[in-house]
Amino acid sequence: MSHVENSPAETASWTVAPEAVDSPVAAALWRAYYTEVSDRYYLLHERRRTAPEELEREIAAETGDDLRPPSGVLLVARYGGEPAGTAGVRLMGDMKGTSTAELKRVFLREDMRGKGGAALLLAAAEDAARALGAGQLILDTRLDLVEARALYARHGYEESEPLTERMYAECWYTKRLDPAAG
Repeated sequence: MSHVENSPAETASWTVAPEAVDSPVAAALWRAYYTEVSDRYYLLHERRRTAPEELEREIAAETGDDLRPPSGVLLVARYGGEPAGTAGVRLMGDMKGTSTAELKRVFLREDMRGKGGAALLLAAAEDAARALGAGQLILDTRLDLVEARALYARHGYEESEPLTERMYAECWYTKRLDPAAG
């Protein structure tokens, strides 16, 4: 579990810990995640929000089973004890001779952004990937998710060639994990 104390002016602190993928906390955060990324996509491309049936279909299609131990982990960040965000890590096998894990569902609720939680969540995900035996992390994202792309770049992720085939995957990142950093 990771823990960061905030400045004296702030009374709340961040924690990050593993969470069961089928917990009510995970379900609520994933619903918030899918609502935001789906609405952003449809507003950009079709000038509408996600239809309720589309949202329910997408949520049901992603069970999170690939984030269950022993080959995966779901992390939940809490701010002052309140669930604020998620990051998932799953082993993928070897890629170019290096044990590889995928970073998925990195998300902070909008009202929790700007408080240092994203960097803490990303560091905890990297630690989790190392604990699973990964030497590198990969991820895919969309071009319009500029905040996420900036976060990854600030933390040493480099753009790479396409690594996965998924609808909505428009750019890919990799980061070599220093075993001593964990």
